[in-house]
Amino acid sequence: MIPRVTATIDLAAIRNNLAVIRRLAPKSRVMAAVKADAYGHGAVAVARTLEAASVDALAVACLEEAMTLRQAHIQAPIALLEGVISIEEAALAVYERLQVVVHDHWQIALLEQLPQTARLSLWFKLDSGMHRLGFPLSDVPRLAEVLRRHPGWQFEGWMTHLACADEPDNPFTATQIEAFDTALRGVPGHRSIANSAGIIGWPQARVDWVRPGLAIYGCSPMPDADARSLGLQPAMRLEARVLAVRRFAAGESIGYGRKFICTEEMPIAVASIGYADGMHRAFRDGTPVRVRNRTAVLAGRISMDMITIDVRAVPDVQVGDPVLLWGGDLPAEEVARYAGTLSYELFCGLTQRVKFRHINGAGIA
Repeated sequence: MIPRVTATIDLAAIRNNLAVIRRLAPKSRVMAAVKADAYGHGAVAVARTLEAASVDALAVACLEEAMTLRQAHIQAPIALLEGVISIEEAALAVYERLQVVVHDHWQIALLEQLPQTARLSLWFKLDSGMHRLGFPLSDVPRLAEVLRRHPGWQFEGWMTHLACADEPDNPFTATQIEAFDTALRGVPGHRSIANSAGIIGWPQARVDWVRPGLAIYGCSPMPDADARSLGLQPAMRLEARVLAVRRFAAGESIGYGRKFICTEEMPIAVASIGYADGMHRAFRDGTPVRVRNRTAVLAGRISMDMITIDVRAVPDVQVGDPVLLWGGDLPAEEVARYAGTLSYELFCGLTQRVKFRHINGAGIA
């Protein structure tokens, strides 16, 4: 069978992007985020690639994601960014040698139910201004006392999360970093602050540990620094196929709602992807795609299984031609703007109908 929609994941790009992050933060250890199925890129294949490249740790959202990696024999340290929510999860986290990120006092009470011999590994997450998860900064002395009460616990360090790091002119990031540093002055333990935007835009956030996510997959979160200028390589290439090419007269309408009207006689190609594959219905007319290495644009509403494309710029288009939706020289972060969203959502929104191929990996095809 010929796949109608294919996402090709270049694992060599993943390795390259990890190397770029190491060059940006040479004194930091790297905890790479592979949550949400590695941002839609395939968690097992990506984690194997990062582990082979000697990443220092991996990060997932929850126990289920960590178990997928352990069952695939991934042995690297794995941090649970949302921690655990039951004593059963806590016990399994200990058994599987997972690092538990603790963000609230109820979690401490839960972990204290574990046997004293349990080899618990944990981080404390502090809220420096994101106001999502994390202990208030004023709780640091109380948390230090918790660690003194439990000398058998292996403490990995203190982490926080930046709210506006992708806004280089926003002073709130510097405020967060200063508040975090002040709260921990004189307190032992490793620090972790920077996400991808923090690594790229805020050198003072490159402390003991960095936690890249989007940059690992070859996208820049910064509006003033494109991925290519940073040396990042897009890891995902999403392609559909041309199913039909027809010509329509001026005044004819295309697709649901008759929202696109041909301004002249023009060729329209139909391609084999729709919102059931993860192509957002919010994409508007004029969204760029690539056909035969030339730019064409969407014309008409996204359907469940198909899109329609103005191919006046590609006069030699044929049935069966690949249609590049994003990847390569068509960055996902640029395409995402046409739907009023971010590349994160494009990657994570792909559905089970998409055929995934992983290339350039050791033993992975």
